[in-house]
Amino acid sequence: MDFVDVAIIGGGPAGLTAAGALARQLHTAVVFDTQTYRNKNSTHMHMVPTWDHKDPKDFRAATKDSILARYSTIRFLDIGVTSIEKKTDSHFVLVDANAKEWNFRKIILAIGITDTFPDIEGYAELWTKRIFHCLFCFGYEDRGAKSTGVLVVLPISPMTGIYMVIAANAAQLSDEVTLYTHGDEALAEKLSPLAKALFKIDTRKIQRLVDNGGSSVTIQFTDGSVKEEASLVHNPKTTVQGPFIEQLGLDVSPTGDILAPPPFHQTSVRGVFAAGDCMTPYKATPAAIASGCNSAVALIAQLQAEKHSHPP
Repeated sequence: MDFVDVAIIGGGPAGLTAAGALARQLHTAVVFDTQTYRNKNSTHMHMVPTWDHKDPKDFRAATKDSILARYSTIRFLDIGVTSIEKKTDSHFVLVDANAKEWNFRKIILAIGITDTFPDIEGYAELWTKRIFHCLFCFGYEDRGAKSTGVLVVLPISPMTGIYMVIAANAAQLSDEVTLYTHGDEALAEKLSPLAKALFKIDTRKIQRLVDNGGSSVTIQFTDGSVKEEASLVHNPKTTVQGPFIEQLGLDVSPTGDILAPPPFHQTSVRGVFAAGDCMTPYKATPAAIASGCNSAVALIAQLQAEKHSHPP
C-alpha cells in the first residue's frame, strides 16, 4: 500500500504555509485545492510583511511557485476531496473528486469557510467592496470618513458582543458610527447598554443597499428614507466548508468552527489537524499563516514520534 505522509485540504494561506513547513522536514504531502477562497473578490491583502496592499491571488501564486521551485516532496492538485475515513491514528483513506482513493498518514484541514449573507438586496454585490467583515483587513483606506455603519443583522455571528469591538474599530477610522439592527427592536434593546452614548442605534428596516460607484454605500429603508455611509461592517454567520466535520466526528466550538485549540491545532480526532479560517473566529490572513505553521509543526512531531515509537 502506497502512503503519502500528509493530505492538506485547502490551498489558501494556511494550507500553503503548512506545505512549506512539511517540505522543510522532507515529508511528502498533497495539497488539494478547489480554489474557492473567502477573499476571492478582494484585490488587496494587508498585515502580511512585504505583501501589504497587494493582490492575494499573487500571494498564493508566488507562495506555491516558491515551494515547487525549491522542494520536491509537495504536490498541488486543483481538485476537491469528497470523503475522508479514519482507519487508524496513522492511516486515513481519502477520496478525491475524481473518485481516486489515497492513503495518508495524517490530515490538515485548511478548508476555509462559507459566509451566509443576509437577505438584503445589494448585499452580495457590495461584499468586500463596501461591506467589510474586518477593519484590520479593510477600512484604513477610508480613514477620516464622516460616518460608518455596522450591520447587526441576521444571519449573524453568534458572538453578539463582537459588534461593540467592531464599532470601536470603526470609530477609530470615522467620525460617527451607527449600528443598524434591520427592524430588530429586541436586539437594539440588548445592544443599547453596551453602545451607551458612544454609538447610534438605528432600528429601521433595510430595503436595499446601493453602491455609489465604489466610494460609499446608500442604505434605503422600507419607510422611504435613506442614509449614506462610507462603508458597512458586518460579521456574517460562517459555515466550515466540506463534509469532514461529520465524516470524521470532529468537535466544534460554540461559533461552529472546528475545535482545534492553540498552539498545536489538533482536532478532537488524533491525526487530524486544522488551520486557517475553519478553526477560529478570528478569520484573517496572518492568523491563517500562523496556524498553518503551528499545525504542521505539531503534526510533524506526532508523525515522527510514531515513526520512532516514542510519545506523543
